[in-house]
Amino acid sequence: MDEETYHRIQRPQRPAQNESDAAVVTCALCGTSADGDTAPPTWICSVENSRRQYFCEECARTNIRAIESRLDSAWW
Repeated sequence: MDEETYHRIQRPQRPAQNESDAAVVTCALCGTSADGDTAPPTWICSVENSRRQYFCEECARTNIRAIESRLDSAWW
């Protein structure tokens, strides 16, 4: 009974990112870039085909009916 019954999973460590390597959030439709490395709270995030896409406030407002209908952005 001295044996471990579980094995710890070791996760690979991520390399440290400096400011120049930070990803910039851009709108998937119009290409507008956010000021920081995170999307503003007025932007919409959508997961399509296992990819995370962001849409700026203007594009989201223009296509709100399609977004609420859960249509893929290819249909907009």
